[in-house]
Formats: sequence, C-alpha cells, structure tokens
Amino acid sequence: MAVGQHASPGEEFARCLRELSALVDTGVGWCGVFGQRDPEGMRAWFAGAELPPGDVLEALLQDLAARHGTAAAERAAVRARELHTAAAAAHDRRPGGREALVERLGAMRREQTYAAGRERELALRLREPSGGSDGQGLDVRLAWARDDYERATARCAELSARLAALDAPPPPPRERPPARPPAPGSWFRGEASVAAGAPEGPEAAAPTYPARPGPARPVREDTPGGRPGARGPAGSGRVTTPGRRPRGARYAGLDDDGSAASAVPAAPPARAAAPRGARYAGVEEPEAAAVTDTADLARDTRAVTGTVAVLVRLRAQGRTGEAHVLLCEAAGWPPARLPALAAALHRAGLGADWATLLWEVASLPPDRVAAVAGALGAAGLADDGRQLLRQGVARPAAEIAAALLALDGSGGREREVRALAEAFVHVRTPEDVAQAARTDPRRLSPLLLDTARRVSQSRYRAVVHALRVAGAAP
Repeated sequence: MAVGQHASPGEEFARCLRELSALVDTGVGWCGVFGQRDPEGMRAWFAGAELPPGDVLEALLQDLAARHGTAAAERAAVRARELHTAAAAAHDRRPGGREALVERLGAMRREQTYAAGRERELALRLREPSGGSDGQGLDVRLAWARDDYERATARCAELSARLAALDAPPPPPRERPPARPPAPGSWFRGEASVAAGAPEGPEAAAPTYPARPGPARPVREDTPGGRPGARGPAGSGRVTTPGRRPRGARYAGLDDDGSAASAVPAAPPARAAAPRGARYAGVEEPEAAAVTDTADLARDTRAVTGTVAVLVRLRAQGRTGEAHVLLCEAAGWPPARLPALAAALHRAGLGADWATLLWEVASLPPDRVAAVAGALGAAGLADDGRQLLRQGVARPAAEIAAALLALDGSGGREREVRALAEAFVHVRTPEDVAQAARTDPRRLSPLLLDTARRVSQSRYRAVVHALRVAGAAP
C-alpha cells in the first residue's frame, strides 16, 4: 500500500479478522469447524477477497471468549462488528454489488431449503424404532443439520437487510437552524442613551430587565409608596429586605423580628431508615424490594407483549427476515423472562417461532444455554430445557469443556453443570467426552464419569474406556 493511502473497509476488516484469529487456536472450536467444512472460504475471508457472513464473526468471538474470557471478547466485538458493517456497506456499493447480493441471496435460500429437508429427513429417521442402533449418530447429524438451517436462515436475513439498505432512498438533507437575530447595537456600546424620564445618577447606569413572573410579594404598609423594602440609613444607598436581619457592626444590637424564621417552610419529615447494626443484620427495607420486583415485572411484561405484537404483524405481512432478527434479539434476554415469552408466543399461535428462538439460544455460549435451560425447567418447561441442552452441546468439545469449567468455578450453579454435562454425555460420542476431559482431567474426568454412570451402565463403560485411551482417566 502506498504511503498516505487509506485502507479500504474490506481490508480493515480482514486485518481485524486476522488479529482475532491470532488470539485463538484455529484448529479447534468454531474456527476448526469452519476450517474443515470450508477451507477455501476461510482463506478468502482472511485474505480480504470475500466478506464472511455475520455468524462466522460471532463464532470467532465465541472462540475468543472461550479462551480469553467474555470481557475480552466483548471489547473486541465492538470494533469487529463496526468494521464488518462498514465493509458490507462498501462491498454492496461497488459496481455490480447489488446483482452479486441478489445472486448470493438466491443461493442461500436454496441452501436453506436443502437444510430444512435434510433436517426433516433425519428427524423422521430418528423417530423410527429401527434406528436405535445408530441413534446417537443420527442425533448428532440432526443437530448439525439444524445448525446448517439456522445459519442459512440467519444469512438470508442478513443479506435481505443489506439489500433493503441498498435500495432505501437517501435521507432528506437536514434543515439548517434559523440564524440568530442580530443583537441590538446598544448592547455593545460603551454608553447608553438616557431615555426620557429615566432616573439619572448611579442607578441610571444599571441595565433594566423585564420583570420575571412569579408569586407576588406581600406589600409592607410601613414603607414609602408601598415598596416591598425600606431604605436603610440615609446616604447608605442600601435596601434592606423585609424579614432579613441587617448585617454589619452598626446593627450589632438589633434583634430579629422573627419574620425570617416564619417565612422558611418546614422540611418534610424524613422516612425512617431501616435499622442498622449487627442485631438487625437480616432486616431489609420491604418497600424498596417490593418496588424493585414490581418494576422488573412490569418491564418484562412490556417487553414480552410488545415483542409478540410486532411478531404477529411481521408474520402477517410476510416479513420473515425481520421476524427472525427480532427472535435473535429476544434470545439475548434475561433467562427468567423467556418462559413468559414462550407462553405468550403459544397463545398467539406462534409456536414455531418459539422453536426458532430455542435454536438461536442454542447457538449462544454453553453457560448461557445452561442458564436458560435451568430457567425453563424451573418454570415447568423441562422438555424445552432438555431439548435446548441437546441442541447446545452440538458444538466443539473444547467449548463444552470451557463452559463446564466456568460454571463449576463460579459456584452455586451445580444444577446447570449437571444438566449440561448430562446432555453432553448423552448426545456426544465417548471419544468426544474424552476429548473434553483432556482439557482439565483433574476436574472434568470425575464429573463426566459420574454423569455417564447416571445415563446408563453401557455409556459409563464406554466413557471409562475412552478416557483411558485418551490418557485422561482420573
């Protein structure tokens, strides 16, 4: 690049992508998956020849979070997403960009249709009684087929949004605010003309302003002309305010008449604070707690009601892409809010959207998946929670291991650890379980062995053998 020449948005994003990939192991995690399934695409993305879809960037950020922590991934995500958006806009504005976008959208819709058919086929085979011998393999293949369908659906929504932004009319020019009127010339002159009838002397030099509206002051009858103040001693040039004690040595012997104290309004009585000290250690302010709970409930209700209303309208208008984007946003809600959303979606006849939402949640980090599954189970939606866990463990074994370690280390989340481990051991092969245990054999091997024993004796023996072969036996 020549000196002084700025990099294009596509080159800046490709450089950012290479910097992120240098922070993770590209042979494992989602990077490893994309490298195995689309190696040519990976090379083109890192070289800047092609722009990767948004879900690829999010998968790379998940790998970064698994290795360096969520805080580091969130810091990197802000700049990476901004560069990706700018690169997409610049890519689409090139000559022939719109035609390429339309062609890509058509190909992605065909891929979405194929993935949906593949998913239905595998689901039917899994329900057949004769498919029990390879049921475990079918379950994993079904999870990957559903992942392909969800990624194709998300990419269709992304391409449709880019096409809509390209076809949108430019915003109208902003109107300039009206110019300020010029200030009167007398404001900046050194002397002011004396108006007819205006007082002369020192008081004439002071500027006059219009009276400020406000409550009328009481008129004192003992002042000349009924003015609300009285002159001080002759020649002092001061005006004393009624009810205010004059200041200075000459007024040292003068007492207040009490009017000033009576003019001050009494402060409202303060509400008694909660008792303090060790003897009141368990006492809380119930009013504050009740107000907080009510506010949270009202906020959740507004969010659920508004989202379902918008989804109903979007589905009626056939705007599936925008509806999917809305479901993706809802997947990031607090876990405790999602059971109420499930009930509202089923009441509105949008049960299919709830299934789509579960798949979106399943693509989130595993600890988040376990938290949502726990909230669903606590709300009486245990089947949905188990389904979510089965979908969520269809990801690289190293990522599941990192999630189990993070949940186990945070404390107080034993139920989520147990649920995630059980789904992982039940769905994945014993070799995958052993690969996850190699991340930290001291902590993970006993946990996974206990989980396998609860699943079945045959699964326990298979996991024991896989751990010995992998050198991860406890």
